[in-house]
Amino acid sequence: MFFLLVLFSLFVLFFPAQRAAIPASFHTPPGVPPMSVLGMVEFASIAVGIRASDAMVKAAPVDLIESRPITPGKYMSLVTGEVAAVEASVHAGVTAAGADAVVESFVLANLHEQVLPAILGKGPAPALDAVGVLETRSAAKIVEAADAACKAAQVRLITLHLANHIGGKGYTTFAGHVADVEAAVDAGAIISGTDLVDRVVIPNPYPEIYEYLTKKHAW
Repeated sequence: MFFLLVLFSLFVLFFPAQRAAIPASFHTPPGVPPMSVLGMVEFASIAVGIRASDAMVKAAPVDLIESRPITPGKYMSLVTGEVAAVEASVHAGVTAAGADAVVESFVLANLHEQVLPAILGKGPAPALDAVGVLETRSAAKIVEAADAACKAAQVRLITLHLANHIGGKGYTTFAGHVADVEAAVDAGAIISGTDLVDRVVIPNPYPEIYEYLTKKHAW
């Protein structure tokens, strides 16, 4: 009996039980900068946003990965680079625009690796045990919420939509085990604060949901 207990203890030590995780190891897709820092400024005016974005790029050595009008008549710019450079770039954009013309701004110095591919629409398809949805009033806030959700639990981002054609709001969807999706939704909702419009967890979603969530809409 003692010998069997020793064998069992050795088995548990070297072969611990592991819970199957839906999100497999994530590899940055081709064409996506391997960045861990993201800065974003959401402007209230298109004209001011274009001018301020010019100031952002000139202020520091950053990569401008997105700079475009968003509904309803706003403008957003996203930059990546070294932490100090991104901070200087965002500060320059906010200063150039003026406080009244800035809806929101942030610098995420430890961006989760899934966020940027999701923004660029290059994330891989996940298995769908459960789907979570977060919706916010601003484009900037949904990026922060998605980042928090990914860091809180083992989930895989499906979509991260920023403002266009949805009245300036933002939403993100992600998949994973039910408990993980619930934890991710909780974390994203906390970060969203008063900007949160709604939050949803869908256990055992219908099989075609991924196709519709990632469908390119002809708005």
